[in-house]
Amino acid sequence: MKRYGHGLVLGKFYPPHAGHHHLVRTAADRCERLTVLVCASSVETIPLADRVAWMREVHPGARVVGTMDDIPVDVTDPDVWDAHMAVFRAAVPGRVDAVFTSEAYGAELGRRFGADSVCVDPDRSVFPVSGSAVRKDPVGCWDFLEPPVRAALVRRVVVLGAESTGTTTMARALAEHYRRRGGVWAQTRWVAEYGREFSEHKLAALRARRPGAGWEEVAFSSDEFPLIARRQAVLEERAARAGSPVLFCDTDAFATTIWHERYMGGPYPVAPEPCRQHLWLLTDHTGVGFEDDGLRDGEHLRPWMTGRFREELARTGRRTVELTGPHERRLATAVAAVDALLAEGWDLAEPLPEKR
Repeated sequence: MKRYGHGLVLGKFYPPHAGHHHLVRTAADRCERLTVLVCASSVETIPLADRVAWMREVHPGARVVGTMDDIPVDVTDPDVWDAHMAVFRAAVPGRVDAVFTSEAYGAELGRRFGADSVCVDPDRSVFPVSGSAVRKDPVGCWDFLEPPVRAALVRRVVVLGAESTGTTTMARALAEHYRRRGGVWAQTRWVAEYGREFSEHKLAALRARRPGAGWEEVAFSSDEFPLIARRQAVLEERAARAGSPVLFCDTDAFATTIWHERYMGGPYPVAPEPCRQHLWLLTDHTGVGFEDDGLRDGEHLRPWMTGRFREELARTGRRTVELTGPHERRLATAVAAVDALLAEGWDLAEPLPEKR
């Protein structure tokens, strides 16, 4: 099998899927060095920078570059070819020995680069998937997506509320409900509240110094809350990369700002990170008994906290559903809200039209 010095793979990678990665890996195996050119247009939903980052993560041995290309595709028009080649050559100015594609236009692309054209799995028999199929039905194509793409597309649902209102119970129950649907949903995960783990460590550290110390003696500092929020985000991202198309989170960085207000009595010390979540489920305190588990002391503050969550969720324009009544009713309300979110789809814009 012929080997090449410098190979080129180019495409929209909108979004990248298993077929793309098979093409890149095949090219990498046959080239001393490989360039992957990601071409995006301004009408597309997923930013160019994201696609470049994803391809670099999955293919660290390749040189991945990106360019904007707002020229409609018409493989029958030499002038259109000339315009595209000007974009390609500006992004990849050096000599190219082989271009690797799965498309019929590969022969002309190779000719214009003065390179061999290598066609890889044109019938998509190895990985029966396409970018248009992923855009139309991400859930149906989920198993063809790598972790960074999953993390970008997953629908993130946050369960939040005052102390002892059942956020953990609800997040776990929702994950179990969707796992029971089977198929791709069997991978559904939930993310535990890191703030609780942090609190347990603080209490243990205090008791190591002062045996018998109680939770009421634990003191927080304002700068600990951004640390908690960042760690929560890391755990969320890790779960998002490995789960199903929906992820359930027992609190989030936004909720941490309200907890800071509750413990420190003032505004959050730093600007919150941009949110990546899609739905917030607020657990009402009414009708839920307060369980003192050794890390709680705010039963009297629950009405205030529920109110503050409600106010800030509304002020920041977050999509919110309140959960009230017994657990079974709350779970049914939550499932209906999540199903409605999923039914809306992903609304990924179509790329520029192509004439082939």
